[in-house]
Amino acid sequence: MRGMVGGYKADAAEQVSAVLRQLEDALAKCSGGKPYFGGDDVGFLDIVVGSYIGWFGAAERIAGLRVLDEASTPRLAAWAARFCAHDAVRDLMPDADRLVEFGEELHAALAANASSRP
Repeated sequence: MRGMVGGYKADAAEQVSAVLRQLEDALAKCSGGKPYFGGDDVGFLDIVVGSYIGWFGAAERIAGLRVLDEASTPRLAAWAARFCAHDAVRDLMPDADRLVEFGEELHAALAANASSRP
């Protein structure tokens, strides 16, 4: 997140894009063409990766750049939509706007703490 607001947006975006392309490849290999990383239903790896989806949305709002892009990572974008719509997950996904607010509050608190030190 720091790189996306601190003037290194292009570098941060390329790094994120490279990682997401690797994740796209991993999804293709692990899923064997099925909807989720482990197969037909949400599994452990889906939950681990899915826990970042809200933060992807927050990063998109902060940086004004698309993180999960259907053009560059179509399988991953489709997986994320499926994951977020799953009955076991739907009501638990954090709102990206609330995550942005949390990030701003955390940043302000850390800045205040740093400026209060001698």
